[in-house]
Amino acid sequence: MTPTYLTTLDDALALGPPAAGALSIPVFAHGSLDVRLYAPEGSDRQTPHERDEAYVVARGSAEFVDGTGRRAIAAGSFVFVAAGETHRFEAMSKDFAVWVLFYGPPGGERGQPPAA
Repeated sequence: MTPTYLTTLDDALALGPPAAGALSIPVFAHGSLDVRLYAPEGSDRQTPHERDEAYVVARGSAEFVDGTGRRAIAAGSFVFVAAGETHRFEAMSKDFAVWVLFYGPPGGERGQPPAA
């Protein structure tokens, strides 16, 4: 295995569109880490995931909606979502795209709650 991996947003976008039935484009995997690029068009159709995930907004803006409210996010924003939690993006700009990092076991990491 190569000890280092590097990609750009443009390179990841060039891998798309997502495969039939998929919402995101696979970019990189190592151990439990699965990195994808998600650029929903129109509406966000995702459902709760069985693993913990982190989002990093690569470009554009949106509103992140979950069980605690609605928050504006834009390029550079980071969002953590625990396994099984309902969430979605709304009011997305046409260029909205996020890096999605799934990791850990199904059901999410156990123990300490995420640090704020």
